[in-house]
Amino acid sequence: MPPLIKFENVIYRHPGSPETEPPALNHISFSIEPGEWVAIVGANGSGKTTLARHCNALLLPTRGQVFINGQATTDAANLVEIRRRVGMVFQNPEDQIVASVIEEDTAFGPENLCIEPAEIRARVADALTTVKMANQKYRPPHLLSAGQKQRVALAGVLAMRPECVIFDESTAMLDPRGRQDVLNEMHDLHEQGITVLFITHFMEEAARADRVLVMNQGNIAFDGSPKSLFENLQLLKDCGLEQPMTHLLLHEIRMLHPLFADLPNDFEKAMRLLPQYPGPKKQMEAFKVPSDSEPLITIENLNHTYLPGTPLEHQALFDISLQVNSGAAHGFAGATGSGKSTLLQHLNGLYRPQTGVMRIGPYDFSDPNLDIKAVRRFAGLVFQNPEIYFFEQFVGDEIAFGPRMLYGKEGLRERVQQAMETVGLNFEKFKDRVTYTLSGGEKRKVALAATLALQPRLLILDEPTAGLDPASRRNLHGILKDSQRQGIDLILSSHSMGDITELTRNMTIMANGRALRTGNTADLFNDAALIETAALGQPTVVRLAGKLRELGWPVPVRTVTVEQLFTALRKIRGGINHE
Repeated sequence: MPPLIKFENVIYRHPGSPETEPPALNHISFSIEPGEWVAIVGANGSGKTTLARHCNALLLPTRGQVFINGQATTDAANLVEIRRRVGMVFQNPEDQIVASVIEEDTAFGPENLCIEPAEIRARVADALTTVKMANQKYRPPHLLSAGQKQRVALAGVLAMRPECVIFDESTAMLDPRGRQDVLNEMHDLHEQGITVLFITHFMEEAARADRVLVMNQGNIAFDGSPKSLFENLQLLKDCGLEQPMTHLLLHEIRMLHPLFADLPNDFEKAMRLLPQYPGPKKQMEAFKVPSDSEPLITIENLNHTYLPGTPLEHQALFDISLQVNSGAAHGFAGATGSGKSTLLQHLNGLYRPQTGVMRIGPYDFSDPNLDIKAVRRFAGLVFQNPEIYFFEQFVGDEIAFGPRMLYGKEGLRERVQQAMETVGLNFEKFKDRVTYTLSGGEKRKVALAATLALQPRLLILDEPTAGLDPASRRNLHGILKDSQRQGIDLILSSHSMGDITELTRNMTIMANGRALRTGNTADLFNDAALIETAALGQPTVVRLAGKLRELGWPVPVRTVTVEQLFTALRKIRGGINHE
């Protein structure tokens, strides 16, 4: 029996790329057997998506061959059978949503396979129930959040009952609970004998696979077990990756205190085996929170309804009231579809208040003479899916468009170069790149650079790290912290709880279009009942710090970052040694 997927010395160059540049895939050879569960990881632009799109003949090799169950993808007669066997959930769900109603979109694939209508209805119902979108089946996909669109795209693939499913960063836009649901679905598919390939930048997800392929500059740098990969720290560093957070925390705390030295590698088991604090009981310290300055954003009783007065009417925001102060980065967290993106798009005037009062900086939205262009110069917004708003062919022109309109051509090149280098895009290498050849992470960097080039006073980021590799994520965190030190206020929404804890001082937790609570980030994350109500998940560091406090360890209540936890444990070790 042939391998389900086999690459033989595959080389691929993007159309129009010069021979002097390295190919996107460089002499790739490997096989995947039926029923395997394989994670594909690597830095942005390493070739992961390009490789995945060869697996169902969306791309064809420049040289070499790809075989699916022994059938060459270069033979056009094989394409229908290959795409029946191999389904793919794209990185950008809009790329595969074709119908105007969710239920019809989910049925599209089975209809093209000429499945009986009764069977199609059963498959559609099962698929939408699996991704928790059955109650939304009559809604138009274009009105969904990015996370909901990913669920719909997955449903469309599942309804085709393929032998192999490829997930290209399919959890990137999902909330923690939704991400866990998709991982559970991957596991269930694997248990049913379906081959699962998934591309991810979440190392915790990659650790669950049976096998990991690491891509690095178009080459396969590693092919083996997750355990072997995460023990190879030099390889991880060279490829822009990192250990899973649970691995990192356990590794570090074993070295920080001898009582932790024998903790097992399994995080949940280690949590159950954490020792009691051996020293005298101490008063719990709390990290000091600086006092906030003047209000930056004031919102009172804001409501928003999509398509009001029509059969598709859908209320997205209900009586939102909150205040964001200058000098204190603010985060918005909530499950997929909780209203975060709708709210953020009010903050630079893309949506105007239907009811309620809103003031952004010096701009009162109830003023009939409001200068909306001035608002958008003040508040720059980086969208959740920035690539769908690109309209220039080349990266340099895309980044230059806004500042050219606002400031003219004088100093434009320097402004663009500074913005690109700020986000980690080499000016000479990327300024003439065609935007469609960029990876998902590179597109996000371009979108951020385009906004930074406008020099906004307030930077609004909607899911800024979705699609970024670990090294790029750390780099972006550094960029945003530097921006705050330079006086730029920051607001972000994210399904990555690590983004929220690393970058914000205060946050608002949202659910079902409502603001449940606004307050200090650490305080809210330590409220387990609130986090559960919002269908989120406590960050790993918060869980570990909370468990240690239960056991008497004097870990400050507002410990939410890795650095804060390690600092506390070093201080504890020093105190015990001194005693």
